[in-house]
This record gives sequence, structure tokens and C-alpha cells, in this order.
Amino acid sequence: MEDIIAVRGIIIKHSPSGDYDWVATIFTREKGRITAFAKGARKPAGKLSGSVEPFCFGTFKLFAGRNSYTIVEADIDNYFEGFRNDLEGACYGTFFLELTSYYTRENCEDVSLLNLLYISLKALLHDALPNTLVRCVFEIRSLIIEGEYPGPPDKPVLSGDALYALKYIETTPLERLFTFSVSDSVLDELAEVAHFFRNRFIDRPLKSLEILATFDLRL
Repeated sequence: MEDIIAVRGIIIKHSPSGDYDWVATIFTREKGRITAFAKGARKPAGKLSGSVEPFCFGTFKLFAGRNSYTIVEADIDNYFEGFRNDLEGACYGTFFLELTSYYTRENCEDVSLLNLLYISLKALLHDALPNTLVRCVFEIRSLIIEGEYPGPPDKPVLSGDALYALKYIETTPLERLFTFSVSDSVLDELAEVAHFFRNRFIDRPLKSLEILATFDLRL
């Protein structure tokens, strides 16, 4: 049917609709952020049950109505199941989803941010990478992608190592973005930079930060 389209993307949030449905927000490669109904998805035996939960990444077939989309099929490649047994990682991931929702707009393509989100969520599941470092990289690189990064702040005064790390975050291809480490002192500086820009550019409270603050003392 010509009204059926296929998109690749990730569920960034959902909310109940009626007795059995979800309204899902999908961040897609082809159309940016879109909203779609998932009928019967709240039924345990529903065709879409478990396929429109936050973090689900895959291909979604949608019926394109006049004013809305309806999910008719979902082929999930990655459920990010590791977050089910990692409460801390899930809290970081939820923050990433909420920040992505803040930056994106309906039907505005943003492939670079989608790619950053995906690799950052995967990075959270690697034990060798500190979650705080992944968060700082995600926040700063998101600003760069969205064209809001003005360069290192004048205050606080940053060390040479911190300036080098910021340059690495700014210029390194996404596939190599999480292949570096920093000292605790440099991580403190990166966290301070992320905090500075978050307060400068985010104009509303982010609910996920309240819970994340119990894990991340550098927020």
C-alpha cells in the first residue's frame, strides 16, 4: 500500500492512549522526530507488545494518515536489554532520550544526532567507560551537532588536557568518539563544561536529571 512507509529509528518516549494503546515518539532517520499510535501495544499478547518501549531501535512500518501515523509493524534490532539489569545505565540512557526529545522537532531530519544517540547508548553498556564521561561527551557533541556550541567557555579556566579533550569531542568521527579516556581531574572539568552549557541552553527542567543526580555527583 502506498500509504505504508518504513522508517529506521528509536523510541524515545511513550504515553498511554485509551485502554490498550500507546502513543510513541520515534526519532527516525528519514523524518526526524515523529509521533505514532501503537494500537493494542499495551495488551500482553498484542502484536506490538514490547516493541514500542523506550530504547527500542529498529524498523517501523507506519500507516500515514492525514493527521497522524499508526505503527502497523515493528522489527526491532536492539532492545538495549542491558539496561534492564543496570539501573544506573538506564537512568543515563533516559536522560539521553529526554535531551534528544528536547533538541529535536517534529518532521525535521537530524541523522547526526540519531547516530550520536545510538552509539552513546551502546557506550553506556561498556563497563570500561565511565558513565559520566559518556554523558559529558553526549551533551557536548549534541550541542556541536545542533550548532549551539560556542567553543570552550572562558570560565572556568580549563587545563590544557581538558581543552584537548574538548577538541577531540568536537572533531573526532562518531565511530571513534568513545575510544579515549581522561583523568578524574579532567573529567571534573568536562562535567563542569557540560553543566555550564546545560544551564545556558536548556530552558526548562529535565525530569530525568532528578533521578540521575543520585548516581552522578558531577551533574
